[in-house]
Amino acid sequence: MRVGVVGSGQVGRVLADGLLQHDDYEVMWASRDPAKLEQWRAAAGEHASVGTFEEAARWAHLVILCVKGTAAEDVVRMCGPENLVEKTVIDATNPIADDPPDGAVLKFFTTLDESLMERLQRVAPDANFVKCFSSVGNSLMVHPDLPGGPPTMFMCGDDAWAKEETQEILRDFGWEWEDLGGAAAARAIEPLCILWCIPGFLHGDWARAYKVLRPRS
Repeated sequence: MRVGVVGSGQVGRVLADGLLQHDDYEVMWASRDPAKLEQWRAAAGEHASVGTFEEAARWAHLVILCVKGTAAEDVVRMCGPENLVEKTVIDATNPIADDPPDGAVLKFFTTLDESLMERLQRVAPDANFVKCFSSVGNSLMVHPDLPGGPPTMFMCGDDAWAKEETQEILRDFGWEWEDLGGAAAARAIEPLCILWCIPGFLHGDWARAYKVLRPRS
């Protein structure tokens, strides 16, 4: 599978490197300025390439969007909605506002009546968005090794096949998952980022992940 990783920050680096650990993926890591990723490309091997947002979206079978939330809608436009038609777009963004946290509580620029993913879906209505990787830090996104066993990734989206493709990546990365249904569930998943960040801001405790526990049958 050809995967375009859109966003040149640390999350993009972690996910691109994680995919390249598996022979099933070719990766194009995308940036506004692809030249700054050339050193990574040279070291990453024959299945790695770099490009612009538009180039990655056009080339890829599946796209992972991992950019700053305030830039996400513009980045989807730069990808070209026509390049995302019927493609799975894994949305790892969160609608974090530019204002500083209030008492260790992040501020969002959305409300509970609308998620950032739903906004992105309107920008690219023919893409198949799946919310994923938005409720954990980048240090544990790939092969999280925790004493309690595999953690749970919360995900949602309207297209069943797109969620199956996303689950394949989660399986390869060592995750369990909780499918919370359609795109509207992103209104609940995105705020998990606020909860996840509070211990980090208060105590420097960033190495954590959520896990759903159920009674034994």
